[in-house]
Amino acid sequence: MVADVEKELRYIAGIIKQRGRVILNHYPITAPQFVALQWLLEKGDMTIGELSNCIHLACSTTTDLVDRMEKNELLERVRDSKDRRVVRIQVLDKGKQIIHEVIEKRQQYLEEVLEGVPEEDVQTLNRLLHVLHENMLLVDEDKED
Repeated sequence: MVADVEKELRYIAGIIKQRGRVILNHYPITAPQFVALQWLLEKGDMTIGELSNCIHLACSTTTDLVDRMEKNELLERVRDSKDRRVVRIQVLDKGKQIIHEVIEKRQQYLEEVLEGVPEEDVQTLNRLLHVLHENMLLVDEDKED
């Protein structure tokens, strides 16, 4: 049973990722840039090191990514108000707009996919996905201790 669940989740994640890339083709942003912007919007301003940890890329690679996004006016580097030695990355309005539009299109796709599914089943799916996510966080938390 667990093997079937893993397989379905893998296939679903692959389809969503591929669909996301098709959507991104209409925007001046790459998939890694999208991931970085999502993390920044989710967690707030971060340093290069913090962002590198979130997106699982080397600091040098993340620096190159941030350089390109800064050049395209998606984000900017800002000195920390408490410690001027620290530089944080802040998402600009253009970056926020792109992320919101892309996520909205992904949600429209999912809405289309779930169109014929009874509301009760969609609610159950949503609840079970929350349970799965929470349990994953707990397991990951335990492994850090």
